[in-house]
Amino acid sequence: MRTWQVDRRKRTRHLIELGGLVVKAGIVELTGDDRALIYGALLWMASKLKSDQGEQARTLWAATGKQAFGRD
Repeated sequence: MRTWQVDRRKRTRHLIELGGLVVKAGIVELTGDDRALIYGALLWMASKLKSDQGEQARTLWAATGKQAFGRD
């Protein structure tokens, strides 16, 4: 298999896994699959991480995510 094919498959798998997190968190159901709303929320999250409160948000969100993974 060519290198670009391997890279493309890795990227595709990565994107599918990220999409799975959106579904697993219940975001799709909670937003009625409103992609503009989901994208807006992700943009807000990115903005928060870039702000002076970024480290605090990162710490809180990482801990929450780890707990949720532990329950599953």
